[in-house]
Amino acid sequence: MPHHLVRWTGLAGSIMLAVAAFLGGALPDGDLRPDPVKIWLGPNGPWIIGLWLFGTIAMAVAWWVLRDRVPSARWALTTAALWILPFLVTPPLGSRDAYAYACQGASYANGISPYEYGVSTLPCPWLDTMSYIWRDTPAPYGPLFVVISGAVVAATGSLFGSIALFRVLAVAGVVLTAACLPVLARRCGVPVGRALWLALASPLVGVHLISGVHNDAMMVGLMVAGLAIVVTWPGRTWHLLAGGLVLGLAAGIKVTALVVVPFAALAAIPNGFSLRGLLRDGTPVVGGSVATLFGVTLAAGLDLGWITGLSHGNEVIAWTSPPTAVGQTIGYLALPFGLHIDALPVTRGIAMVVLAALLVWLWFRARYREPLWHAALALTAAVALAPLFHPWYWFWPLVLLAATAHRTWWFSAVTIYSAFHVLADGTGLPRHTKTIGAPLMTLFVIVVAVSLVRSARATRRPVPVD
Repeated sequence: MPHHLVRWTGLAGSIMLAVAAFLGGALPDGDLRPDPVKIWLGPNGPWIIGLWLFGTIAMAVAWWVLRDRVPSARWALTTAALWILPFLVTPPLGSRDAYAYACQGASYANGISPYEYGVSTLPCPWLDTMSYIWRDTPAPYGPLFVVISGAVVAATGSLFGSIALFRVLAVAGVVLTAACLPVLARRCGVPVGRALWLALASPLVGVHLISGVHNDAMMVGLMVAGLAIVVTWPGRTWHLLAGGLVLGLAAGIKVTALVVVPFAALAAIPNGFSLRGLLRDGTPVVGGSVATLFGVTLAAGLDLGWITGLSHGNEVIAWTSPPTAVGQTIGYLALPFGLHIDALPVTRGIAMVVLAALLVWLWFRARYREPLWHAALALTAAVALAPLFHPWYWFWPLVLLAATAHRTWWFSAVTIYSAFHVLADGTGLPRHTKTIGAPLMTLFVIVVAVSLVRSARATRRPVPVD
């Protein structure tokens, strides 16, 4: 497909999705318990679903076909910006989280910790816009985002003003990513244009980060900026401390950013790994990150309640999370024998143990290899083994994979897969396809596990000497 045709195909897709947002996006007065059939039978139902489907297909195909042959970095940035434009003025797409941000901000602005009380306590003036499941649960976000959301609500005083300002912050996060990602790509020998294209032109950015105003845009922007500072000035104590501070701010938005900090400590060593170098150059990065996170927490008058908030994510059961899918499948297989087994706590618990072991193993491997690549793999593992998966979560590893990976097809395929998870109004398709999706995901997990074991055995097998 010629470059100019790719550009206009993707733009046509973004316009179709923008129209779908106005017709049946995550509107404030929308149905809080929809399903695909109700949407189809409702006002403009076929138009809403058709525009969402063909718009997503157009953006996904245009992004996919050019992923390894982008003309230039400028062309990639211009095209990505063009595709984002229609989403700047739409109602939220694909999620109602924007309303949760506003309600949690209203709680904090009124002196109530969203870590201790659900937003129904105030009550939030816009409570009717929120999904029922999150009304009485503590906020899962970092202390910096709680402070920011409170400031946004205090400054605007309205739901629409708050969403507009959250969108400005999301755009700022994407711009920060665009500015700093080339530093990481050059460090890893990856073409800058390709890295920018893969990270910023994907369907996830316009739909979920800009229109959906997810705070993941801010978290990733700060994370990439912190890593860029570290790799630009390795061995420079004050610069490394600044990089750690920025990474701490990213964790203050979403604590997931802490996953990359140990790898940033390795990237801070200028002349190869040594224990002395790690203590000398890694300490400012790790210390700056941790001190910033706890400093923001104390300054905000909050505690570590986001830990409790994160645990409430387990209440959502969707087969798009591999450990959740395995637990669901075990339950389905037990039913013909008259057994009712809830295997989710076990499979999710095993996944957390595996994740911890994987993160340690990746860090030890990264000592003598590229730390940024291993940081990308660590984020990938964190997303894959978490008990809950939302499509915008994939943006975390996608950005680092775009800047560090030399093979793109596998994570590009996951990106396309993620783009079709939720309808325009936020209806999650996995919730309505669990009896098919969970066994298929389980089969996929088995295939991947077997492939990894075979690959590990082949690597260890001695090479015969003639």
